Amino acid sequence: MGTKTALLSVYNKTGIAEFAQALISRGWNILASGGTARVLRLGGVAVRDVGDIVGKPILGHRVVSLSREVHAALLSRPTSDDEAELARLGLPRIDLVCVDLYPLNAAITDPQATRSSVIEMTDVGGPTMLHSAAKGERIVICDPADRQAVIDWLDAGCPDQESFIDQLDAKADAIVAAYCLISSWFRSGGYFDGLVGALGTECRYGENAWQGPAGLFRKLGENDPLALHKFRVVAGSAPSYNNFCDLDRMLQTVTHITAAFETNAGLLPKIAVAVKHGNCCGASFESADLLQVVEAMVSGDTRAIFGGLVMTTFPVDLAIAEALVNAHTSGTKRLLDGVVAPSFEQEAIEVLARKAGKCRLIENRALGMLTAASLNGETRLRQVRGGFLRQPNYTYVINLSDPQVKHVGTVTTRQKLDLLLAWAIGSTSNSNTVTLVKQWQLIGNGVGQQDRVGCCELAIKRARDAGHDTEGAVAYSDSFFPFPDGPEALANAGVKAILTSSGSVKDAAVEAVCSAHGVSLIMVPDALGRGFYGH
Repeated sequence: MGTKTALLSVYNKTGIAEFAQALISRGWNILASGGTARVLRLGGVAVRDVGDIVGKPILGHRVVSLSREVHAALLSRPTSDDEAELARLGLPRIDLVCVDLYPLNAAITDPQATRSSVIEMTDVGGPTMLHSAAKGERIVICDPADRQAVIDWLDAGCPDQESFIDQLDAKADAIVAAYCLISSWFRSGGYFDGLVGALGTECRYGENAWQGPAGLFRKLGENDPLALHKFRVVAGSAPSYNNFCDLDRMLQTVTHITAAFETNAGLLPKIAVAVKHGNCCGASFESADLLQVVEAMVSGDTRAIFGGLVMTTFPVDLAIAEALVNAHTSGTKRLLDGVVAPSFEQEAIEVLARKAGKCRLIENRALGMLTAASLNGETRLRQVRGGFLRQPNYTYVINLSDPQVKHVGTVTTRQKLDLLLAWAIGSTSNSNTVTLVKQWQLIGNGVGQQDRVGCCELAIKRARDAGHDTEGAVAYSDSFFPFPDGPEALANAGVKAILTSSGSVKDAAVEAVCSAHGVSLIMVPDALGRGFYGH
């Protein structure tokens, strides 16, 4: 078929001259759009402007790549009739397209964005070329990371050609679909929405063994350093579907703890949490003694943590690993399903390892750099039958100095920090929840109950079952108390401070019970700070 032709039209010009030169050295001809062609010429690359094959430009060169000539060269089939027609028209067959799109998402999120500025940055020619090239089964590069892979593939003699090109073409169609979703969401004011993802990790099955196949899909264009696909397994087997669910929940908890402490106390503490079925069963924080943090965390609920997952915001060394598996175990090694941390020392990996890789050790250095800005602001989608629900993410952070927050009685500095920890845990546990904390340690988490007093009773029971003395503890309730029986139960257990919301017709009765028992009470309006999660 003679010399092959590549069409290059990119928004981000970094590295494009080197890529074009690599193609030329392998016998390819280069076509390029106006801006890309100028950059290539400055880089000493022999290039033909695509405008040369489409006739007289119209609308100020804005629709050159939308011409029938370009798309004929992309959609022609490898038949003698199509080849003859291209020859009569003086058009080359375009065998490769390298296109990246205008950064529409950045244009939309720009604080100075206007309707006209977003429309101006909405690419039309790029998505159209990608879609035509994919339909025409051309080599399509829509991601700069794929350029070298294509060069390597060409040098290898184009093995598994159909499969290789299909993957590139499918990626291009997905990129176009995601781009169009961004555009339609903006132009419709949020009336249309959706999600396009790429398979990041295959899981053997979902929540149950009969729910297969399953997998973690990464959102296209995702640049969040805490996105789940940015976490790396350093030892043990690949994470399961349930592991990923727990990892997402732990991230919500540790980022809320971080945000609460930075907002209210100007602190960025070191944090350790443990979860079972997504809900916290151990948590603690400290500024210096990391071993103490871990020992307090694992003793929160020694029964529930069995087979659970742990996350720390500090590296795991040998001493910490020893505490994770041996502290408060009465000589029996604690079995964990996984540990997530910024990094692991080799000796720690050896201590934590289990047979058949059953303890996954997962690292992400971004965990060691959390701030209040680490909260996930991405819209939450939840599949339901026939569609999906959409809501903003859980980004509310309690501010105890907010004038809308009512204080009845006073709390000590230690109680304040305990309440912040309880708030962060309770507001990222399945509602309804009441959470007990004492001396910077989670001691009881009463989650997922249908009535508020049941949450209180469960939290107290779990604390006592784990061997904790509830005298002097603090409590957080993720919504208001509809009756004073909840605060009564907490006060009778020795709780000295309660953080909850207001809005119940029984608020006055709740205040009276707390005052009668000498319990300090902090109330945030329910409409402002109700903490329902994972409903």
